[in-house]
Amino acid sequence: MDKEIPREEIRRRRIRRILLWGAIPVAVIGGAAIAMAALLGKSVKESSLTFAVTDVGNVENSVVASGKVVPAYEEVMVSPVATRIMEVYCQEGETVEAGQPIMRLDLQSAETEVRKLSDELSMKRYATERAFLDSRTQLTNLEMQIKAKEMSVDELQAEVANERRLDSIGSGTGDKVRQTELAYRTALIELEQLRKQLANERKSHAAAHQSNRLEEGIYAKNLEEASRRLEDARVKAPRAATLTYLNSSIGSSVGAGEKLAVLSDLGHFKINGEIAESEANRLAPGASVEIKLGSTRLKGQVAHIVPQAANGMVSFTVTLGDDADKRLRSGVRTDLSVVCGLKENVTRIPNGQFFHGAGRYTIFVADSEGNKLEARTVTLGDSNFDFVEVTSGLRPGERVVISDMSEYRSDKSLRLLR
Repeated sequence: MDKEIPREEIRRRRIRRILLWGAIPVAVIGGAAIAMAALLGKSVKESSLTFAVTDVGNVENSVVASGKVVPAYEEVMVSPVATRIMEVYCQEGETVEAGQPIMRLDLQSAETEVRKLSDELSMKRYATERAFLDSRTQLTNLEMQIKAKEMSVDELQAEVANERRLDSIGSGTGDKVRQTELAYRTALIELEQLRKQLANERKSHAAAHQSNRLEEGIYAKNLEEASRRLEDARVKAPRAATLTYLNSSIGSSVGAGEKLAVLSDLGHFKINGEIAESEANRLAPGASVEIKLGSTRLKGQVAHIVPQAANGMVSFTVTLGDDADKRLRSGVRTDLSVVCGLKENVTRIPNGQFFHGAGRYTIFVADSEGNKLEARTVTLGDSNFDFVEVTSGLRPGERVVISDMSEYRSDKSLRLLR
């Protein structure tokens, strides 16, 4: 006897047959779509890419460095003596004029030292003058002794002549002649001795006087140095500038050499640059530099290169063609392109996110119809902010993608969707 099938079971079987027969065309259509996508390849929207056309032109060979905008003039004012801050006349950020007082220090000790050195210099000058006068007196005495001895020698010479004449006429004796001649020769020797003594004394006194003058000069230099320290301790602005730092702690002690204030010229700037040590040999004073400050481009020149490297970097200074440009701000970081040479009439493409230094790259090139992108291996060389040299793989007039295509690195071709 046949058993009657419940209506609910009949309904479930009918739904199952409908779903089964409906899934077959969906699967067929899906499979066809997958096969079609595999046949045609991946696609990408043209509007999401950045294109450029290769051309022929010049490429400035340059190296990339980083930099920081700093004031062209900056002076750190330090305390020349150990003292205390008594008064402060300015505030940070204030513009000061040349010669304007910035603060007052306790200068009692410095002033006392200046007065002491001044007195010592005066005493040394008096001592030098006294020694000079004593020397002149001694030399004058010797000169007078020499004159007296010369007169004595002349007298003895006349006496010798007289004795010889008397001896010749028989009125004198030989012993008297010899005695007179001996006295004459002795007087000549004594005169020569006095003359040599005078010459030696003159040299000795001249040397002593020169030594005294040198000592006097040392005292004068010490006084000058102390006076300079005292003047510096008055803390006046050496030129018109802006106070970018100020120690305003009234009553606090400061040591010799401790920073009191920093004056900066915020109307004129320069660039402190850094470059990798491996690229430093391509730097040279006078080399042209392009400064990239956001969307702003400025021109400069390498002025100074620090000979020592630190932490694998070499520092250098760039002077600007217009160091008063209103877009310059102290402390702003910049990108620098230091020109090392020029290549003329080379195939080039605009610089973009894809470029990370000379070498081989996979770049997508649009076909002549502009419907498809083909991956191509190219070799790129020197570069600057604007262009990259193409050494192989591309021809002038080809349309290439210069935006980042790293997500498509494994694809050989892409369809362009408009």
